[in-house]
Amino acid sequence: MIKTDILIIGAGPTGLFAVFEAGLLKLKCHLIDALPQPGGQCSEIYPKKPIYDIPAYPEILAGDLTHKLMEQCKQFEPGFTLGERAETIDKQDDGSFIVTTNKGTKHHAPIVAIAGGLGSFEPRKPKIDNLSDYEDKGVEYIIKEPEFYRDKKVVIAGGGDSALDWSIYLSDVASEVTLIHRRNEFRGHLDSVEKVQELKNAGKINLITPAEVIGVEGDNKIEAVTVKQGAKTFTKACDHFVPLFGLSPKLGPIANWGLEIEKNAIKVNNALDYQTNIPGIYAIGDVNTYPGKLKLILCGFHEATLMCQSAYQIINPGKRFVLKYTTVSGVDGFDGTRKEAPKAVVKAID
Repeated sequence: MIKTDILIIGAGPTGLFAVFEAGLLKLKCHLIDALPQPGGQCSEIYPKKPIYDIPAYPEILAGDLTHKLMEQCKQFEPGFTLGERAETIDKQDDGSFIVTTNKGTKHHAPIVAIAGGLGSFEPRKPKIDNLSDYEDKGVEYIIKEPEFYRDKKVVIAGGGDSALDWSIYLSDVASEVTLIHRRNEFRGHLDSVEKVQELKNAGKINLITPAEVIGVEGDNKIEAVTVKQGAKTFTKACDHFVPLFGLSPKLGPIANWGLEIEKNAIKVNNALDYQTNIPGIYAIGDVNTYPGKLKLILCGFHEATLMCQSAYQIINPGKRFVLKYTTVSGVDGFDGTRKEAPKAVVKAID
């Protein structure tokens, strides 16, 4: 039996940052993740994808963000159960929980924080009859390593941020990048749309809209896609076809835990602490939903912080906690003990 203060289900960015925030409160964390390594989608699906909305980082690769978060939380020595899926949860008489994985590993904690991102997921695939024949033969649904496309002809299909971002990124890697979208308007961030247009004008990206890929062909591996644009149909030669239509998320066994679910996400009380309808169980990050919810990593960080403050009160009923800034107390001074701040900081505060 693995015992901890906060059991975190999901070792993505939100879960990892929760370890740090809990550590400041002297609370120990253990994380469960079905993937074989921490980082969630950032490490498994797009480790080389740049992220632009992390404070203080104009740009950081998803894999590097995971590395930085691991560095930040390692001082608090979190435990990990990796390569196992949280399967069942049983509430104990004292209000604590036992969570058992699909491999039988049991975890006991007074607090459970679900930080499972989108849950288990699979890519949404376009309806092309023989597409599966070319999977791993030039058809990929996820870009993990950009160098794989070095000096290749790549056709990307999609209209969201992933399609835009990877088209921009690969324009400096592939010999030719073609972005195809069934509409003239894109769903991604405006600056990404403008950047794609700039690269198109500079001759670094072929932009074909409104159009869609309706067929693939090749001998043993993909050699071309068939594109339908209005009344016109034509063939576009390529080495790789990457349809980026997003992921189809599934909560998996968590959906059977008695939690209130809305549109495949867990409803929480965002007015207080992101607790679910079951006291002691929280949901933070992309896995939760509430009025005004934004599925951004930085929002998950905020939710993790408030969750830890609430968890502290449950674990330490009646114990007074005084919030301190890390610039004053450092990392080790968050247990209520007095710790002298650096003189430069004291002077600045005075």
